[in-house]
Amino acid sequence: MNISYNWLKDYLDFDLQPEEVGAALTSIGLETGGVEEVQTIRGGLEGLVVGEVLTCVDHPNSDHLHITTVDVGGEVPLQIVCGAPNVAAGQKVIVAVNGTKLYDGDECFTIKRSKIRGVESNGMICAEDEIGIGKSHAGIIVLPPDVAVGTLAKNYYKVKSDYVLEVDITPNRVDGTSHYGVARDLAAYLKQNNLKGTLTLPSVEALMIEDPAPGIEVVVENTEACPRYSGVTIRGITVKESPDWLKNKLKTIGLRPINNVVDITNFVLHEVGQPLHAFDAGKIKGNKVIVKPMPEGTKFVTLDGVERTLTDRDLMICNTEEAMCIGGVFGGFDSGVTEQTTDVFLESANFNPGWIRKTARRFGLNTDASFRFERGLDPNSTLYALKRAALLVKELAGGIITGAIQDVYPVPAQPYTVELAYEKVNRLIGKEIPADTIRSILSSLEIRIIAETADKWILEVPLYRIDVQRDVDVIEDILRIYGYNNIEFSDSVKSNLSYQTETDRSYKLQNLISEQLCGAGFNEILNNSLTRSAYYEKLSTYPEARCVKLENPLSADLNVMRQTLLFGGMESLEYNIKRKHENLKFFEFGNCYAYDVDRKKDGESLAEFTEDYRLGLWIVGKRVENNWAHPDEKSTVYELKAYVENVFRRLGISNQYVIYGNLSNDIYSSGLSVTTRSGRKLAALGVIDHRLAKTFDVEVEVYYAEISWTLLMKETCKQKVTFSEISKFPGVKRDLALLLDKSVRFEEIEKIARESERKLLKDIVLFDVYEGKNLPAGKKSYAVSFYLEDESKTLNDKQIDTIIGKIRANLEQKLNAQLR
Repeated sequence: MNISYNWLKDYLDFDLQPEEVGAALTSIGLETGGVEEVQTIRGGLEGLVVGEVLTCVDHPNSDHLHITTVDVGGEVPLQIVCGAPNVAAGQKVIVAVNGTKLYDGDECFTIKRSKIRGVESNGMICAEDEIGIGKSHAGIIVLPPDVAVGTLAKNYYKVKSDYVLEVDITPNRVDGTSHYGVARDLAAYLKQNNLKGTLTLPSVEALMIEDPAPGIEVVVENTEACPRYSGVTIRGITVKESPDWLKNKLKTIGLRPINNVVDITNFVLHEVGQPLHAFDAGKIKGNKVIVKPMPEGTKFVTLDGVERTLTDRDLMICNTEEAMCIGGVFGGFDSGVTEQTTDVFLESANFNPGWIRKTARRFGLNTDASFRFERGLDPNSTLYALKRAALLVKELAGGIITGAIQDVYPVPAQPYTVELAYEKVNRLIGKEIPADTIRSILSSLEIRIIAETADKWILEVPLYRIDVQRDVDVIEDILRIYGYNNIEFSDSVKSNLSYQTETDRSYKLQNLISEQLCGAGFNEILNNSLTRSAYYEKLSTYPEARCVKLENPLSADLNVMRQTLLFGGMESLEYNIKRKHENLKFFEFGNCYAYDVDRKKDGESLAEFTEDYRLGLWIVGKRVENNWAHPDEKSTVYELKAYVENVFRRLGISNQYVIYGNLSNDIYSSGLSVTTRSGRKLAALGVIDHRLAKTFDVEVEVYYAEISWTLLMKETCKQKVTFSEISKFPGVKRDLALLLDKSVRFEEIEKIARESERKLLKDIVLFDVYEGKNLPAGKKSYAVSFYLEDESKTLNDKQIDTIIGKIRANLEQKLNAQLR
């Protein structure tokens, strides 16, 4: 939100410098990101002066150039070659002396001494468009004869520097989305700091109905979507260019002037925060404005020329035959004000925030009006804004106010009533603030005390403060105006014994694993837990029905809470790959959410919602690239599996405690599930389905693992990580080549082997897999190493043969394995 320093001073008389205003606003919750000096005319007309043409003769080597001598108030006149057809001796003109910088769009050029067809020229006599005060290039600017030579052009044209404050408006502070709203908050700050600051709102008492003939009639059919609608008709106006003061105000805050009527609506919007719309009254068929939704499927062309299909939940501003405007969002293609307009109907309405937000998101529109209506506006401000705009139209465009002001307001809104206990104020703030100081702050915030007892106040909060409806909201407002920095720290420290909770333990282990992954070449990412529902539309693994949906999303891209970390990581991969970072390893810790209607219970509002903390790992590209000692090597899913196993091992979960199973769904084209022996799903990993990856413009294979950190923490509680000395006794390795059915997985061999020998069998490694000729149909060969070790003595051949024989027998019995 851009706020003009000079514009702010139209409503508040204060002495603070721009930087001081920014600091003051930040201290009271309207954080100011920066203060930038701007000029109504680029360059500020620096280096331009008023000169008098003393002589003017034709250039000997040109049929259109002139050689002039110009007095600019210096020691000697300047010789300037000029090509303007209207230059003549005796004129007062604007001169750019050598060294002056002039601007043409984004380009800047400097006036220098030069020779033009053999004649020296020291400066330039300027036209309007060359210095930015107009668009004419028909000839040079000729000033009145009484203007003094040497007058600075910036003083003659009254060019003022202004400062733009970039105020970051939080979603709850819609009252700060205007110059008067910011001035109102700043006035409260000034009052509490005993600084000069008189707040003034322009009067609208001068408005009068000049023609009693009926104007445009207003009918509101849907008062839920439109609690208040005000309008007035003005006939006989002239649509033209706005005066400089109005154009400069709009340009300073980054708006493009259009014409006097449209500029007035934009001016009032940024003055008091109430959106307005100007209709060409001649195009309002039936002389009636009807506020209602149109039938489902109705086509409507908006101001940008795009045809849109309406729903029955889109509020429209209509005439007796057709829709003219999407209420509170965007105008229609053929209902706005043009240069041919002579009669206008001004609209100042209050719309339901939910209706406007959903319509704006449905059509992907975000306008200054919808930005404010979505957050909720004061319905009692519509009439003031309407009168203010009507008076400005009369002043700048002429015309006659015709007919009574239309004001449909069936259920007037009442101020919020809040009960505030004095003790609670002091308790939450942490300091006892004098009651008189609190009264003064409440008064400066326009919060009335309507009743008072010894220990509490009954307050009346104005409707424009939609974020102040509870006692804690009032306390927050008191504190921000009193000043956070005015709350002193106590000299004493109050403390109690603390103990480590499961949260502390989880955080400690999370840092441990983060360091491990960073050491393995991973980078940590952090994505928004809000995401788009479109990602889940066709999935069965994470169905859209299980998404936790936001009631009032800020956009269609952030309308549900994520069920998985996958899509945020895919967005990060897409962003980096498109910027030529193709070998990537990412990890992320974050919450995932799900909705299950079957879990719903009476009296438990959150029973159907679940939250799970997870760890995601992503790998794409090459494991080794451009290494003189090692050929290029692509990453594989086995590399990902190793990283997952390393995470488990570091937390005390060895392979013998988990079971790997095949996994293939609409997320993974091939993958593994990792479960505990009791059947709890710890993780899933594999190759992301190519079709899913392609939706993110990722053409390479993506290897992804998602671990339930919440469940993993529960499992680690059962395991104890211990350290022991390296055995003094040698280990023994025995290899078996097993002929097995193709359906048998290595995990089954491992499980049977560990059940056969729990104490001395230390490790099992699959070192070769063979499928092909010389094997029976439907068979494959696994070469497996078994590592045995006794930490108390050296194993003898008899013990070794007994263990291996037992393992072999069990494999033959349970898996129909055969030795090759």
